Amino acid sequence: MSILLLSSLAFAQPKNDKASWKYSLSKTDFAVGETINVIFDVNVIDGWYIYGSDFDPDCGPMVTIVTPEKNASFEVVGKLKTVGGHGKFDDIFECDITYFKKNGQFVLPIKVLSKDLKIKGTYEFQTCAESGVCLPGDGKFEISQSSTAQGIKATVETVTPEKVEKSPKTEENTPTSTEESTTIVEEKDSITKNVTIAEEETTSSATEIVKQSTKRKAGYDDIVVNRYGSENTEKAQDIWALLVFMGISFGSGLIALLTPCVFPMIPMTVSFFTHGSSSKGQAIRKALFYGFSIVLIYVLIGTVVAKVNGPGFANWLATHPVPNIIFFVLFVVFALSFLGLFEIQLPSSFVNKVDAQSDKGGFIGIFFMAFTLVLVSFSCTGPIASTILIESAGGSWLKPLAGMLGYSLAFAIPFTLFAIFPSWLQNLPKSGGWLNTIKVVLGLLELALAFKFLSVADQVNHWHLLDREVFLAIWLGIFAVMGIYLLGKVSFPHDSPIEKIGVFRGVFAIVVISFVFYLLPGMWGAPLKALSGILPPITTQDFNLARNENKQGNRLYSDKLHVPHGLDGYFDIREAIDASRKQNKPIFLDFTGHGCANCRQMEAQVWSDNRVLDKLQNDFIVVALYGDDKKITVAENEWFKNEEGEIKKTLGEQTSYFMYDKFQQQGQPFYAILGVNENAESNKIVLNELASNRSFDLDIDKYVAFLKEGITNYKQLNK
Repeated sequence: MSILLLSSLAFAQPKNDKASWKYSLSKTDFAVGETINVIFDVNVIDGWYIYGSDFDPDCGPMVTIVTPEKNASFEVVGKLKTVGGHGKFDDIFECDITYFKKNGQFVLPIKVLSKDLKIKGTYEFQTCAESGVCLPGDGKFEISQSSTAQGIKATVETVTPEKVEKSPKTEENTPTSTEESTTIVEEKDSITKNVTIAEEETTSSATEIVKQSTKRKAGYDDIVVNRYGSENTEKAQDIWALLVFMGISFGSGLIALLTPCVFPMIPMTVSFFTHGSSSKGQAIRKALFYGFSIVLIYVLIGTVVAKVNGPGFANWLATHPVPNIIFFVLFVVFALSFLGLFEIQLPSSFVNKVDAQSDKGGFIGIFFMAFTLVLVSFSCTGPIASTILIESAGGSWLKPLAGMLGYSLAFAIPFTLFAIFPSWLQNLPKSGGWLNTIKVVLGLLELALAFKFLSVADQVNHWHLLDREVFLAIWLGIFAVMGIYLLGKVSFPHDSPIEKIGVFRGVFAIVVISFVFYLLPGMWGAPLKALSGILPPITTQDFNLARNENKQGNRLYSDKLHVPHGLDGYFDIREAIDASRKQNKPIFLDFTGHGCANCRQMEAQVWSDNRVLDKLQNDFIVVALYGDDKKITVAENEWFKNEEGEIKKTLGEQTSYFMYDKFQQQGQPFYAILGVNENAESNKIVLNELASNRSFDLDIDKYVAFLKEGITNYKQLNK
């Protein structure tokens, strides 16, 4: 098509008889100072189409242009608008276009400055056949009016392309038929109903909003979402995620047992129970209560965290830069402590007071003995327990409780079992340098995790200090040092001399070094799906051999935001609604965030599936709404206040409000499929939810079914 277009422009332009134009005014009884519209009705012969006026002129096809001559009787107050056109993504030009088949309409808003109104000008357009042949065309138009005692009557000249060619260039195209003018005036009422006026200066008498355009405004009161009568599959997912997190916490508790602060205390504590009891049964009862006390203390800590952990707090904690920077600093401090730079200790006076209570005897003494263990071991267990609490604080109120329960059970069970079976103590390995090795490895892991929190703050603030390749380079360095350390080639403070590498240490060194080799291809754009929830999005990587170019063009916020996998997407709901109407596709709504680990995991493991990606590319208008972006400020005329009087200025604030107001949701990711209900009897934009919404779920088959359900229901929506 582009070759034919260039050839047609290079030579004398052929006569374009594929489209005929008529012109009229939206009103005939207007007054000076009023805003009215010049209406251009275009008829196109069968098998041909004409391009619209409202897409990027640099895209490739020739947009329709109307150029009025300057005249003291009127003033142009807005852009030429396309009414009722069809939209699609042109695969050749790789951009969104609008076009008409058979008939279409363009509207130009003007302000009347004189009762002697005279509008003259030219238009340029391009018609194309479905076979690919394109013809440019142009013409002249003139609309004049005169004042009479009875009022103002408009006279309009209709000029077809053929008439333009037959008329000498010096001839004035004045009205020749009163009957023709009267016919156009009679059609005025039906034409006005299809006019969309998007300029703020337009008066209320001519501001009828129709379904071909979405007027920008502050807030979302004009948008209604009809929810889908869906089942809620999130509960089962939450229970499963809770059990997984509890299992991870249990494993963390087992690791905490192997630190230098805790492991040597096992035989000492068990010895106290066995030798300080009159019978084995009494020793077992004391040991069981000791273990229960440990669990109770940690669960109480989790309860405190859960008490302050509401949905809004969880979202703020997980996505806001301030807490993430604080967590980064804390994890670095924990890491340096584990590596031997210093020890984190609670005030000795506080520890001594608690320890004194343990001498009282009975169950109260046992409880304070357990409390003393928790406090004394804090320098080793504190960073691990804090990590669990920090990770759990971004979830539901049950998560801190489940995390602390799993952690404390692993911490308490060995003390109880060794008290019941004291002979097992003989099989315990002796304390030694291997305990410090575990501590150093934990320190390096804490250091690696610290950059996960810094990455969230970096993405939300658009600093670009920790883009994906920088993050990967830091992790490669940390885990390379860990592998070399496990091989005994480097040492840290408090390490014992190593004469030979043990079997378990050697195997773990192999695992760590293999992980380094797994990370390495990520420097060149490998997806590294297993780490998708931790790494910065691949769109932040400068050097990417598999890069899919961003197709967002000049859409709102596309200079700072991106849709993964090179998908053609939007970042503003109103733009997405407009695109849905033009392209006749449902809206795929993705509530996401820079700091949303589950969002990255869904994009890497579910969206990358060919079945999902194909449907998102071809069957949907994808709109990604970032709920944690605090740096992008929307246009001032679109700021609004919520029910509490707070002004919503940033993209993240407005997205979070929209999400909760329309869907009663706050967590990310959250996916919904919407269709514009053009049949709704409402003066608002009505969006129908077309399928049961989804959240975090790595089941690809269910996700494909979700997309198919939305497509099927969209086809039935406006029949």
